[in-house]
Amino acid sequence: MKYPYSILIQWSDEDQKYIASLPEFGPYARTHGSTYGEAAEMAEEVLELLIESYQESGKVLPVPRSLELYAA
Repeated sequence: MKYPYSILIQWSDEDQKYIASLPEFGPYARTHGSTYGEAAEMAEEVLELLIESYQESGKVLPVPRSLELYAA
């Protein structure tokens, strides 16, 4: 299932891996992968688990960020 949340993927020289962050869920919502694609897959899995956890606990999901390409 696709969710409207951000996934930021960056290369880490220190870890020699791609780090995938889920910014709407805070600074510790991260995972990694050896390839960009692997990091993206892991991030989608973590995102699904976070959403499931929020729903089961009755927490309100974070507001998804939107990209305003043509801001005035």
